[in-house]
Amino acid sequence: MPHSHHSHSGQFCRHAKDQLEEVVVEAIRQGFEVFGLSEHAPRYRIEDLFPEESDLSPLALAETYDSFLVVAAALRRKYADQITLLLGLETDWITPLDSDGISRTLVSHPEIDYIVGSVHHVCGVSIDFDRDTWLRSVWQARQPTESSTMRPSSSSSNAPPTLIPLDPSVPEQQSGYTPSLTELRPFLLAYFDAQYDLLRTHQPEVIGHFDLCLLWTPGVVLRSDELEGVWDKVERNIRYTIGYGALFEANAAAIRKGWTTSYPSREVLRCILDGGGRICLSDDSHGVSYVGLNYLKMRDYLVGEGVRDVWHLVRASERREGDQVVGGRGRVVARRLSEWKSHPFWPKLEAAQADRRA
Repeated sequence: MPHSHHSHSGQFCRHAKDQLEEVVVEAIRQGFEVFGLSEHAPRYRIEDLFPEESDLSPLALAETYDSFLVVAAALRRKYADQITLLLGLETDWITPLDSDGISRTLVSHPEIDYIVGSVHHVCGVSIDFDRDTWLRSVWQARQPTESSTMRPSSSSSNAPPTLIPLDPSVPEQQSGYTPSLTELRPFLLAYFDAQYDLLRTHQPEVIGHFDLCLLWTPGVVLRSDELEGVWDKVERNIRYTIGYGALFEANAAAIRKGWTTSYPSREVLRCILDGGGRICLSDDSHGVSYVGLNYLKMRDYLVGEGVRDVWHLVRASERREGDQVVGGRGRVVARRLSEWKSHPFWPKLEAAQADRRA
């Protein structure tokens, strides 16, 4: 314990802040003992870049991830006597190009310890960039074709891609529109099907923000009658994940985005626990100020929901009796921590964060 399995830095991610080493130093200051560096996987189409990346290319994203691995490995060596750093990759799951890219990256980089398996797109459109883009994704899930987040320039132009706006002629694409449960159903079905494909194809060791699909609608009950079939897919994905031994991250980022809980939501968390699923902790930090953010609130939520043990990843070379297999890659194993809620990490974290605010 004290650990996080999911983090980013502005050095290698345009929507994050700060240098990677600054993030690591802050994690040490707060008392983390295991900290996962899990930069985003490259994306392979120009239309899958984001506005802050419009001056880049898919090749540049691949080079950025390679540079991340070099820097992360050097930091692992530099701070080995103060913190255990794990090297990870957070997936994107947009088209088959992304799956093929993940496979190639894992083969060419054996230093990658684990995958954070995340779905950020439905029907080709980002679901967490902003609410308007999410609305387009919800609408697109009811159409016969897929779309994209960005619009590439014409082949005769060197202009960068641009964010596709809402269509003012479509009533369901008005900014501020709230989709009904009936309108949400195809979107949610598509999300959990994409997640299932990711799980079966790559068996990620950590499942990233399992119900990110609810980011903009945290009050939606996935068991609702109007969402026929959705809960069946949730249960299917949870059963499959438990079957190969992955960890479900409790992700504190949901709280800074307006939720009263971390991911996963209560009904999903209870289903995971009822099935014997294993929980790990993540801050999903995007810079120094986000390291450990809302961890205390997340602890209270998990304790209130009856989480008895938390788990963390350990490199397979450090395996000891009692550690558990996680998937088939064999680069890491899972280690249990009982009595986690009374660990001395918590008062140290609280004091360190109070110092930062002072």
